[in-house]
Amino acid sequence: MRPDNQKSKPESGGVDQLPLLLTPPQLAAHLGITERHVRRLVLERRIPFVKVGRFVRFEQGPVSEWLDLQRVRALR
Repeated sequence: MRPDNQKSKPESGGVDQLPLLLTPPQLAAHLGITERHVRRLVLERRIPFVKVGRFVRFEQGPVSEWLDLQRVRALR
C-alpha cells in the first residue's frame, strides 16, 4: 500500500496533455496570410486567442472552429 501523501502517476504515461499553442507567425504561415493580418484580427477580436503573459497564442481547436464559421457556402 502507498502512503496518502504520495501522488500516483497519471495513466497517460506522463505529463497531462496541453494544447499546442501557435505563435502569430506560425498561424499566418498556416493560413497563408501575413503576420500583420493575424495581429489585426487579434486587435479587432475577430479570431480566438489566448494571452500567455504578454504573448498572444492560438489553440488549434478554437481556430479550426472559427475557420468553419468563416466558410462561405456556394450558391449552386
